Amino acid sequence: MSNPYRDEAHQRMREAALDAAADEVLARGWRGLQMQTVATRTGVSRQTLYKTFGDKHGLSQALVLRHAHQLLEQVAAAMADRTTLRGRWAAAVQTTLAAAEGDPLVKAVLLSDSSDEFLPLITTRGAPVLELARRGLTALVTDHHPDLDPDRVETAADAAARMTLSHLVLPQQPVEETAADIAEIVTRYLERGA
Repeated sequence: MSNPYRDEAHQRMREAALDAAADEVLARGWRGLQMQTVATRTGVSRQTLYKTFGDKHGLSQALVLRHAHQLLEQVAAAMADRTTLRGRWAAAVQTTLAAAEGDPLVKAVLLSDSSDEFLPLITTRGAPVLELARRGLTALVTDHHPDLDPDRVETAADAAARMTLSHLVLPQQPVEETAADIAEIVTRYLERGA
């Protein structure tokens, strides 16, 4: 049986640990992220931190996922400001890429000397991030456009998320152009199935 006070305290500790981990990454880079330092800054034992996150990889993945959740909230707000399907897709991609461009934590993932260890969290081992993006985008688009086939929206959301991550890792053109291109691709796909 769940204890709401214990659950709330655990959630506060978890958030404090992620805040401390983010600070450590920004100050010392990914290689400088140490479980003992995060435990000390959070006021818990290292064993408690390991029990919560598993290991340094688990802590890093939780940090990346929390960041992705926060970004999805920004995407939702940007999409709500648009009125067309194409405009909403473009807003989602542009918001994601623009936010990432100015985000020190994302830069730490992409540019760090230990990016070989942490870049996979959004690429080859990025399934949790892709799943979050796919589910989030599917829900947002179907909320705004309930007439669309949910299965096709899910396929479009998956493709849009993968293309956006690809451009995040290896940008080739200005953010606005990338957003317009991805929006064009997924909108045509969805309109063709309507």
